[in-house]
Amino acid sequence: MTMAQHSVDEFLERLASSAATPGGGSAAAIMGAMGAALISMVCNVSLGKKGYEAVEGEMLAIRAESERWRLRLTEMVEDDVAAFDGLMAAYKRPKSTDEEKARRSAAIQENLIRATEVPLECARACAAVIALARRASERGYKGVISDAGVGVLSAYAALRSAALNVYINAPSLEDREAAERYVREIDRLVADGSREHEAVFSIVRAKL
Repeated sequence: MTMAQHSVDEFLERLASSAATPGGGSAAAIMGAMGAALISMVCNVSLGKKGYEAVEGEMLAIRAESERWRLRLTEMVEDDVAAFDGLMAAYKRPKSTDEEKARRSAAIQENLIRATEVPLECARACAAVIALARRASERGYKGVISDAGVGVLSAYAALRSAALNVYINAPSLEDREAAERYVREIDRLVADGSREHEAVFSIVRAKL
């Protein structure tokens, strides 16, 4: 059973425990998946509503994308656990000889890259969900417009949470060019997400 297949109570119990995983990266992925699920809900409720016939095609298209991101973000819960566990295993490798030290160092760097790329991928997915939230909030059924607002807030919280995992791992990378590239991208995603989620919140608030 994967982490995401546990019940909500089981997942939260494990999150609250002293175990290293699941942690903040897994929580970020779940928050992002929740945001995508809420966008799907807005689309599903809008479909078939009187007065919303003209946007049915768009609602179907948005739902197809939000469902794709919901499933991918759900998978990222396990990706985050695997990345972190791999990094911890690398740190525990033997280091008695120069050869062992070199192998350990190489393994750490390899796993640090993965532990940085996984949350970066999560942040990219959340940025896509935020963009979908704007479309859903502009055209979706007004009766569930507040859910579009909750969806965009969930996605943005997830994006910023994922960003923290990029920021904590990038400084330890020996490949400074890659580290700087990761940080530049996450900085841009956070800045763009901040503007966009505020815009969506304003759209939703104006319709309440």
